[in-house]
Amino acid sequence: MRQQTRPAVSGPPSPKSLFRRVAKTLSAIEQGETPLATIRAAADHMIRHFHNELGLVGGRVYRLEGVNYELVETFGQTPSAPVGARVPISYPPIQELLERGLVVMDRNAPGLDPALEDALGTGERFAAIALSDGEYIISFDVTPGRGSDEELAASLNIVRLALSQKLRQERFDEILQDALRIQNSILPKRVPEYPGFDLAGDSRPAEVVGGDFYDFIPVSPEIFDLAIADASGHGLPAALQVRDVYVGLRMGLARDFKIVRTVERLATIINRSKLTSKFVSLFVGELESNGNLVYVNAGHVPPFVLKKDGKLLFLREGGMVLGPSDKATYVRGFVRLEPGDVLVMYTDGITECLHHRTGEEFGVERLVRLVRRHRHAPASHIVKLIFDATASFSGQPTPSDDQTVVVVKRTSNAEPSPEARYTAR
Repeated sequence: MRQQTRPAVSGPPSPKSLFRRVAKTLSAIEQGETPLATIRAAADHMIRHFHNELGLVGGRVYRLEGVNYELVETFGQTPSAPVGARVPISYPPIQELLERGLVVMDRNAPGLDPALEDALGTGERFAAIALSDGEYIISFDVTPGRGSDEELAASLNIVRLALSQKLRQERFDEILQDALRIQNSILPKRVPEYPGFDLAGDSRPAEVVGGDFYDFIPVSPEIFDLAIADASGHGLPAALQVRDVYVGLRMGLARDFKIVRTVERLATIINRSKLTSKFVSLFVGELESNGNLVYVNAGHVPPFVLKKDGKLLFLREGGMVLGPSDKATYVRGFVRLEPGDVLVMYTDGITECLHHRTGEEFGVERLVRLVRRHRHAPASHIVKLIFDATASFSGQPTPSDDQTVVVVKRTSNAEPSPEARYTAR
């Protein structure tokens, strides 16, 4: 007679498997439309899936409002509590929670105010976690005698870390989207048309948003300003700093400030900024219809003018980068663009782009050779060729540093359009 095997009896999960399951299921929680929605989803999830193992039955969510924590909602099988009730941040259990990040307590614990806890509907045993640097608190009611304090504390610590990460990402994404909207609003939507000039520009960030910026600013039918800037670093801090440069530059020039005074005011603004990215290089010029260009170079990689006869001029006059000093002074530089001349402005993400095998920099010489070889192409085509060349050089479609290029060609009314001339060659 064959011996029958007994089915395995499944005991309580090991602490390790419990913690792994808590972490795995929390990672599947989608972010809500608001931080409170995300917290509510996580709290409901814990009550629904871990009631048996941890004894979680319900709880309350508090949000910091000034010097008080305000009860904003309840969840699970929790006695109704007055939403809007306030608990001072100085309340000893809250101070302990903010210091440790997590507490597990009974109602008879020292420091608890019985009248306050009754009003809040707190259970006989509860556990609380602080989230998002203390902006939110979740207090869980726990069935007495269900599970150990150690397992409960360890599981809720996983919840605290996972939720805090989600909330930080949610906040970062929101700030990032705001910065992206700002950056999209400050980069030119279209290139202005000025008789006798062919203009083009483009910017490619290393991250979602970048710290480079360029602009064409109409002043009059005969004059326009052009600018290019590069904030130290890249990403969100640099993008926010560039926003300040854009606003300051537009406001200064709109008020008919002289170009030097505008740059000096910007140096003061950046110096007093509280952003971590506090250094910005800037080149700004005022170009007249006759080709005269007055400019200030504030520590930017020098733009160059490739003259029709092949001569090369670098535009260096100006002063230091914006940011280190609020008393920085600047001088003007002058150059004249004749028909056939090409002005190229760029950021160091172009020239400092590294070769994918050798680590060699793309460099200014290689950039000049490229422009010289294609000087008869339309400005927009030259811009594209430069980006294509650096992408091929680095072996990466996305640059490791923000890249921006602006090309200005001086034409004449008698010449055919640059597109027609380049096509005919």
